[in-house]
Amino acid sequence: MESSPNEAWCVDAACSGNPGPMEYQCVHLPSRRRIFHFGPIQGTNNIGEFLAIVHALALQKQQGKRVAIYSDSMTAQTWIRNRKAKTTLKATPETAQALELVARAERWLQANTIEVPILKWNTEEWGEIPADFGRK
Repeated sequence: MESSPNEAWCVDAACSGNPGPMEYQCVHLPSRRRIFHFGPIQGTNNIGEFLAIVHALALQKQQGKRVAIYSDSMTAQTWIRNRKAKTTLKATPETAQALELVARAERWLQANTIEVPILKWNTEEWGEIPADFGRK
């Protein structure tokens, strides 16, 4: 697998309301190039942060890459460590897609090993994470 200490990916999510239209993306840290974007779908910010990390992990595994992933969400990082999203999102026809993606992500986490560091983005020291949607 390819690995470089100068490489890193950053993920972030945005949600208008709770729940509301949610989307997430991943950005290559050195170049600020978008690697992927998903959404919007009806969900929550925590679900988006969680799905962004799992999406990045799965894509790296598929591409044979091993680079650190930064997230500014401690909740999502805890859910990753526990391999379970502790969401309270109610199941409705509008939230069905998000909840199915969460279940799929949990299945991926159960079936795969995490081979890259998932690191906390230090917003206070470094400013907004480069994957931020800039809507605050």
